[in-house]
Amino acid sequence: MLEIPGYEGGPLVEGSAYLDEPLFWPVHLGSCLRGEDAQRAAFGADWDAAMDLYRALSAEHEWPVFNVPLRSGHTIYVVYRNFDGDQGVDYLIHHPAWPAAETLAVDDGHFMGPGTAWPELLSAARQSTPAGMGDAHARLLLLFPTLGDARLPDDAAAPLTAALAALTLIEEPAEVAGMLLENQGQWEPAYWRLADAVWINDGGHSYRNPCNTFALPEERLREISNALTSLTP
Repeated sequence: MLEIPGYEGGPLVEGSAYLDEPLFWPVHLGSCLRGEDAQRAAFGADWDAAMDLYRALSAEHEWPVFNVPLRSGHTIYVVYRNFDGDQGVDYLIHHPAWPAAETLAVDDGHFMGPGTAWPELLSAARQSTPAGMGDAHARLLLLFPTLGDARLPDDAAAPLTAALAALTLIEEPAEVAGMLLENQGQWEPAYWRLADAVWINDGGHSYRNPCNTFALPEERLREISNALTSLTP
């Protein structure tokens, strides 16, 4: 059975087999596809099949885990947390030198985030590593629900559209990319800034806002910022 240091949960299982299923991606991005128009554009006639897949991902007896390694030696874990009555997706980051993983974001009814700014998300997606998930498109879509950035560049839709076109059967990937960027995560888009070379934000639900009482410690904020942007500490 898989284990993540410090993470208390159920039976963690390798989830990589789902990555080859085109319907997995709109299901995974579901919380960012709000409204009938977005769901129709993303799922089309495959709604029933998508719900079957969601039920498989949400089964209590197996909690799918996806690993996104970073060049710094950190790993981002995407965990489908399937407690009865408390289901969601946890985005964790860990380094072998840490006693326990830290939470970047939580995608559920009691959401916490954002966990990444757009430049960090793009950097993490494009970090090639010797082992683990190497496909930049998959990394981008897998980590997208952590995003919350009020200052998106004009060309933000391009890599997202390319990822959707490569991995899904969505007929109008550019349209869905625009919807995803409009909604982003469940939180309000945050304003990010560099403070002493560390990316922080002003989100009221974010672990990366040092003004929040539950924020990550300063040294963790710095290390995570460096890891996501592929900088050495």
